[in-house]
Amino acid sequence: MEQANKYIKNIINTQRTFFNSNKTKDITFRKKMLCKLKKAIKHNEKKILRALYHDLGKSKAESYMSEIAMVYHEIDTALSHIDKWSRTMHAAGTLSTFPAKNYIYSEPYGIVLILAPWNYPVNLSLCPLVGAIAAGNCAILKCSKSSLMTSDLIQDIINSTFNNSYIYCTDADIDYDAVLNQKYDYIFFTGSPTVGKQIMKQASENLTPISLELGGKSPCIIDETADLKLAAKRIAWGKFLNAGQTCISIDYVLIHEKVKNTFIKELFREIKHRYKNAAFNSSYPKIINRHHYNRLKKLLASETKVIGGICNDTERKISPAILPDTDFDKPVMHEEIFGPLLPIISYRSLDKAIQTLKTKEKPLACYVFTKKKATANKIIHEISYGGGCINDVVIHISNHNLPFGGVGNSGIGGYHGKYSFETFSHRKSIVKSSGKFDIPLRYAPYGTLKYHLLKRFL
Repeated sequence: MEQANKYIKNIINTQRTFFNSNKTKDITFRKKMLCKLKKAIKHNEKKILRALYHDLGKSKAESYMSEIAMVYHEIDTALSHIDKWSRTMHAAGTLSTFPAKNYIYSEPYGIVLILAPWNYPVNLSLCPLVGAIAAGNCAILKCSKSSLMTSDLIQDIINSTFNNSYIYCTDADIDYDAVLNQKYDYIFFTGSPTVGKQIMKQASENLTPISLELGGKSPCIIDETADLKLAAKRIAWGKFLNAGQTCISIDYVLIHEKVKNTFIKELFREIKHRYKNAAFNSSYPKIINRHHYNRLKKLLASETKVIGGICNDTERKISPAILPDTDFDKPVMHEEIFGPLLPIISYRSLDKAIQTLKTKEKPLACYVFTKKKATANKIIHEISYGGGCINDVVIHISNHNLPFGGVGNSGIGGYHGKYSFETFSHRKSIVKSSGKFDIPLRYAPYGTLKYHLLKRFL
């Protein structure tokens, strides 16, 4: 560990020297680096697809849609708007600053640490990196050792594309403490709330600002007016994408008791149609490792009734499973599932259901299926969560005009598009004054007359 600690420290020192040269602040330089990154990804696209299939069993279509395409879009968005985002902004003045001019400058933090997870190893490592580059930072990237083939490939792509004095990707299996026991100017972490708390504690040692993209138990609420066929189709897609290993996946369905049975029938029909023989299907994703696979099997075993949920121990695959008789006291409701298990809980009163949700940790996402505008608005305004959809699931993450992030236990901060640029930028406030005009009122001595004048004008 001591050797790794020393090595990372040397990289940081090299990056700090490069950052202090001011080269990264040049907009043309940033654009050039973003273009280099995109070119490198395109050149290695087939290798990326193979690595994702090896680590997670993702098909080419799913990998491109949920990983590679999103990185391309993030780069293209940054390239199109970086000039505007970087522009010095005028701010309104006040009487106290009159007649000076007021400005807001966006400046990079410096050395950024990006800690990426295993479930979307390309998307969730490179999209934050795009924001860090666009804002003018240097960066150190650490990928997950759980998705080792993909992480090793990302390391190779990054380190062969950029000089390590600018952007550097560590070995995936490097000791976590060796990476964290350093002084950074910003830390961006994607992962579990448990590890997020440790990251936050470590960052506090140096008062380092952070973004935490976490998770939680994201509900999907279905009322009695919902289009159940549409709900089943979209919920099946969103839930079983990446075999449920998605931070904004539907963790459970909370449905009005009048339509519960009908919805389950529609959902079962949808699963049979789209995920036939899933546990033995080469295009259906696998569970990342044996530990998580066994954890999910244990949750399945704790349920009295399971529809589906066939397990393939050799390939670590679990077919979509409906858990129709779950309640909030069951083991499956005590932790984020992060797998293809979908608990169904019924409710009678929406108000009581909302009150129950308010007693839980704030989730990363919440979804609602209803034909009532009032119901949708009620849930939007009364329940605190990161983001979500009405009559759809998951797709809010694909819109780079929307900030993506959590609240409370599900995260701190947001990113995507201009929000990534803002996340990795410090806004510096500047008042530009002149000596041509001065207000004597602000200067001592402060007598009774000045007191009354200040009260009147300020």
